Amino acid sequence: MERSIAHSLNFGVYSTTEGQVGFARVITDRATFAYLADVFVIEAHRSKGLSKLLMQAIMAHPELQGLRRWLLATWDAHGLYAQFGFKPLEKPERIMERVDPDVYMRSRR
Repeated sequence: MERSIAHSLNFGVYSTTEGQVGFARVITDRATFAYLADVFVIEAHRSKGLSKLLMQAIMAHPELQGLRRWLLATWDAHGLYAQFGFKPLEKPERIMERVDPDVYMRSRR
């Protein structure tokens, strides 16, 4: 996790009384492409508009302007991301993936 954060553009949401209550990171070359990942707001702070504020900060960040493509994966927040211009893949047949679900277990040995 530390390495993933070190190599990303990171955003946090903070409560004046409870510290960090939200997070997101953007993996990007800062020129053409960005991947939005690990977005969360802890449950006690949901439904207060914090995810929308987080997305507004991300989309307004100066290093993320003029990118040709953004990607993300979500289980259940399609409505949130649609408000910021995200939509289903235009040509899903062009997207491929390589998944190695056990990579972290092997790297600990």
